[in-house]
Amino acid sequence: MTAEPAQKDLSKTAYDHLWMHFTRMSSYENSPVPTIVKGEGTYVWDDKGRKYLDGLAGLFVVQAGHGREELAEAAAKQAKELAFFPVWSYAHPKAVELAERLANYAPGDLNKVFFSTGGGEAVETAWKLAKQYFKLTGKPTKYKVISRAVAYHGTPQGALSITGLPGLKAPFEPLVPGTHKAPNTNIYRAPSFLTAPDGTVDPEAYGRWAADEIEQAILFEGPETVAAVFVEPVQNAGGCFPPPPGYFQRLREICDRHDVLLVSDEVICAFGRLGTMFGADKFGYQPDMITCAKGMTSGYSPIGATIISDRLAEPFYKGDNTFLHGYTFGGHPVSSAVALANLDIFEREGLNQHVLDNESAFLGTLNKLRDLPIVGDVRGNGYFYGIELVKDKVTKESFNDEEVERVLYGFLSKALFDNGLYCRADDRGDPVIQLAPPLISDQSTFDEIEQILRTSLTDAWAKI
Repeated sequence: MTAEPAQKDLSKTAYDHLWMHFTRMSSYENSPVPTIVKGEGTYVWDDKGRKYLDGLAGLFVVQAGHGREELAEAAAKQAKELAFFPVWSYAHPKAVELAERLANYAPGDLNKVFFSTGGGEAVETAWKLAKQYFKLTGKPTKYKVISRAVAYHGTPQGALSITGLPGLKAPFEPLVPGTHKAPNTNIYRAPSFLTAPDGTVDPEAYGRWAADEIEQAILFEGPETVAAVFVEPVQNAGGCFPPPPGYFQRLREICDRHDVLLVSDEVICAFGRLGTMFGADKFGYQPDMITCAKGMTSGYSPIGATIISDRLAEPFYKGDNTFLHGYTFGGHPVSSAVALANLDIFEREGLNQHVLDNESAFLGTLNKLRDLPIVGDVRGNGYFYGIELVKDKVTKESFNDEEVERVLYGFLSKALFDNGLYCRADDRGDPVIQLAPPLISDQSTFDEIEQILRTSLTDAWAKI
């Protein structure tokens, strides 16, 4: 009788061979690598059989939830028919159908869709297109980009240059020149001159100031040198900064005044994360380009896209002008088929409306945590929220580097996971917990998140 072969130690193999992204690899030299093997609905399971609530939708991705067999079936069916063909001078049906569908969803005249395989590539595409557009229209000095402090726009060299996180950029400098930063919309930490004696801030006045600071950056660099402003509808890094009332309308006016393109980076915010197909819809503004990815397929296959206005596309459709840019797997047949099936789920199950109907309940449930001494602010929109952690609620004093290392990384990240919640404890900016569960989540999900957070944050406070 032959003995059963020993089960392979995936954790050890992962440490030996799998270089995990944005990961301090030394952390796993003497401790197991968490290994996720299964997902169903709003939950995932590890290789030990432990169950976790997916409070981050993978990475702001799994909108329709885990375990959707119809999405796997859509992928298999397409792979059997046409597994791969590039969209370099050729088309295939699923890429055409998906491009048309995205154009129909997108606001205004955003009718041209350039596919990539992820969000960073979509941002890279938008900047390159903006540069070439102005060269083709007789304004070759317009190449610079204004983005916002602490904002994350991706890891390719151009997208990383647009990113407003110095710590992420330092190891790779020098980067692409021509990127400049303006303040974000973190009203919790509004400048003192905008804060009343009682600590309150007028949201509309703050929004005007934040938008006008972008105009000041354009004027300082010279409008004749600035090609685009890149902004997220709700800024991710720093902990989910929503726009103040009127912010985007004023920003649109500023961009029009200086002939600067407004790029809405919706890699996270598109496809229902805010309860609308695009974040621009939620806040009522018209961008010149939208970059998107993650939720388009609910993560079942990788894809990204840059959606471009007819006005910007026009010079590229004349004579021998060519956008000399592309990706081998952009508009991949399998990914396109999965995206179409995923968007069918959105429409059939009303996922956007489900988010709109429940976002207030989600926020209200998270707001219960404000009674904890460690919770300074709760903010966000849709199914996308951040909880800022502080050492002093009155002064808003944050943690020092040693406390962040000891409490956020040394304790809280692991405690949340051990207590059954996968989410993000992040200090890109001030320390925050970020939450973005699958869009199928309901009140039971919100309650479970709140209970696990309450336990974990109470324990973290005891270590301050």
